[in-house]
Formats: sequence, structure tokens, C-alpha cells
Amino acid sequence: MNDEAMIENRTFDEIQVGDTASVVRTLGEEDIQLFALVSGDVNPAHMDADYAATDMFRRVIAHGMWGGGLLSAVLGTELPGPGAIYVSQSLRFLRPVGLGDTITASVTVKEKREKHMLLLDCACTNQAGETVISGEAEVKAPTEKVRRARVALPEVSLRDHDGYRRLIDVTANGTPEVTAVVHPCSAAALLAAVEAADANLISPVLVGPEAKIRKAAGEAGRDISAFRIVPAAHSHEAAAKAVDLVRAGEAQLLMKGSLHTDELMGAVLSSATGLRTERRISHAYIMDVPGHPTPLIITDAAINIAPTLAEKADIIRNAIDLAHVIGIEEPRVAILAAVETVNPVMPSTLDAAALCKMADRGQIAGGLLDGPLAFDNAISEAAAKEKGIVSTVAGKAQILVVPDLEAGNMLAKQLTFLGGADAAGIVLGARVPIILTSRADSLRTRLASCGVAVLMARAATKAAPGLVQEAAA
Repeated sequence: MNDEAMIENRTFDEIQVGDTASVVRTLGEEDIQLFALVSGDVNPAHMDADYAATDMFRRVIAHGMWGGGLLSAVLGTELPGPGAIYVSQSLRFLRPVGLGDTITASVTVKEKREKHMLLLDCACTNQAGETVISGEAEVKAPTEKVRRARVALPEVSLRDHDGYRRLIDVTANGTPEVTAVVHPCSAAALLAAVEAADANLISPVLVGPEAKIRKAAGEAGRDISAFRIVPAAHSHEAAAKAVDLVRAGEAQLLMKGSLHTDELMGAVLSSATGLRTERRISHAYIMDVPGHPTPLIITDAAINIAPTLAEKADIIRNAIDLAHVIGIEEPRVAILAAVETVNPVMPSTLDAAALCKMADRGQIAGGLLDGPLAFDNAISEAAAKEKGIVSTVAGKAQILVVPDLEAGNMLAKQLTFLGGADAAGIVLGARVPIILTSRADSLRTRLASCGVAVLMARAATKAAPGLVQEAAA
């Protein structure tokens, strides 16, 4: 084993006055986040970039991360090294430490004392040679020699996926959209509507049995006196009346409450009184996946069970429109299958090839299509390269078109429950966007679903076109 893989101490007898050692580290964003996670210190002076810009002397960072951390690393691994006991330290913070600064932490033996005690001068300097920290440390040095393999540190990944917050912030700046909330007769359903109203996203009109709605509000502990209630005897009537409100121009959005999706969609799909357009109605998840650089739109995972080729074309058109609204100008669309080659006995691969040809002929516009693609080579450039796939979409897909509802449902739930993703759901292709929320959704996900629907409604009416570009920033 080479020397770099080993860690070796210096015993008290080996150490001489004037001996020195150092480590070098560059301060990155993850360092600050990890420090906050471990310590619980969320001081905005270092967690909030806007705040920190006006508070340059971030002494909390210097002390917690560099003073106690880097100097401890020198003492514990270099001088004296393994077996050293840190007794005390006194540090002075002379200059600010900021993101991107490269800090050299050094210790120098100043005195050797009785009982194997050492007094060391400590200093941290930045890339300009300026001293940012100075002080002293008292350490009990080891008396026995230690040489052993250096412990490999575990890989740590911070799940920072805050795209929904930016979306919510942008949409909350406008006038809330009047939203018919269908049968909000459970505490969770009622709370979802009230929270969206509190966030200035929607102005709810509560449609359903009034007594049940008020009971749900009581269970949720929320005041609904400011909201309009449209009485309905049961969930079917609530769905019909909510659709009527949209048709009459009294609501710009629909939001599912505590009724089955098929009850709501039955009213939406009615040929005589529903909200059909020329497009096939479809569902899309906007997934915020930890570690993935862009949102992933997965479609269809809730409405179309086994879509035909023509229905898949509309599903893709709806998804492309959605991508445009959230700021993706030319979305990359991967049509998923189990393999990346056309196989006559696998209908999903034949559909993928046909859909790509439709795009070539201008029948599907606004995005870049490729398929069939397996999931791995749709989202991983390394996997696509390994398979020898040359494509503008492979490895960089932003829309994932699944072969059927079961595949989409399983994919979205795997990303959610195993990958920690958030999944905001919306129904597209009707006269107005339809917000689908689940009891298992977090507050952030519920608000994101509302935010996306608000963006769609505003884009359709061109009431606030600038929001689209802001949401993508």
C-alpha cells in the first residue's frame, strides 16, 4: 500500500519545536450545506446568498467550518496525528471567508510541556496569503507509534431540489386564479385548497355538500369564511357543477378534492357538457428529481391506460405545450420502451418509430423526438454512449413518454419513493388545466401542481407572458 493511502502519527518524543503541518481546502456550497446539516446552524449570513452579500464577515463559517474543522483535521491526521487528544483552542477571526476561497490551515509546534502536552500556533490563510484566522491549540500528543490505512470517507450526496420553490414564487406574484375545487370534503383536500390560496396561487370556489365541507374545515383547523361555497348533494353533482362554472367563465381552473379521479374526469369528458377540446386529454407529472439538473415530465401516468398511436401523438403535443410553459423552449422528448431498437414483436417500439417520423413530417411540432429509447439511455449520457446511440435526445431527455399507464405510474412512484423525487400532477388537453393532488403529496408538491396549472392558464390567456421565462430561470 502506498504512503498516500496510509496515515501515520508523530509521537511526543519525535516531535520538535518548530515542526509544522497543513491541509488545504476550497470552500464550496456543499461545505456550507453540510455544516448547516450537521450543526443545525442555518444562520442566513451563510445559508442565504442575498443576505450574505450584505454581511461579508461570515465569522460563523470561519469558526465552525475552518477554525474547528480544518485545524482539527491537521491535528488529527498530520501533527501529531492519530492518538492526539484535542484539549483546548483559542482563535481570532481576522478576515471573512467566502465561497470559492482556498484556505490553508497550518499548525506549528510552539512548546513541549509536561505530561506529553503540546502548545501549537494555528493559522488559516486564504489564496492571497492573507491570514483569516490565528490562534493557539493545546493537544496531548500520543506516546505510541500508529501507522494504519487511511479511512475512506463515505460519499455524501445532498438532495437539493428546489425548482418547485422558484416556480411557486413566480406564480404567487400574480393575481390568483379562480379555481373550482371539486368535493373538498376531507381535511387533506380542504387543506390543499386553503394552502394554495394562502400562497396566493388560487382563489378557491368550494363545490360540494356544504355541511361536509365545513366539517372538513373544522378538522383541518382552517377558516373558510372568505371562500365561496357552491352547494352540491354529492361528488357526481359537485363534478358537474364545477365543470359548469368553468363553461360559464366563472372559474379558470379545476382542482380535484376528495372524490375519485374517474368521477371528476367523467364530468370533464362529457361530450355534451364537458370540457373537451380537439386534443386527447392526458396527464403529466412534473418530476423534481434530486441530483437531476432539469425537471422530468412523465406522461401519461393517470388517464390513458393503453393509448393508441394517435393518442400518443396528442399526449406528446400536450407535454410539449407544458414544457414550453415552464420555460423549456425546445424540449427533448424520449419515447420509452424496454429497448432502444425497433422490434416488430414489441408494439411500443413500432409506435416510437412512427411518432418520430410524424415529428419529421411536422405532425408533432415544438420539440425534438427520439425513440425507442430505454430509460437508462434516455436520461444518462454515459449509458447512451455505451450503447453507441448518437442523438440530440438520448441522455438529455426532458419529456419521458411511457408506453402505457402502468409503466408511467410505476416509473413516477419509483422516482418518488426510492429516489426522493417530488411529483406535481396536472391534466392537460381540456379547456382548462386540471389540478390532481394526492393525500400523500407534500405541501410543496401540492403547491407546485397549482403553480403549474396557474402558469398554463395564464399562458393560454396571455395575461402574464413574462412569467414563463422567469419560471425557467
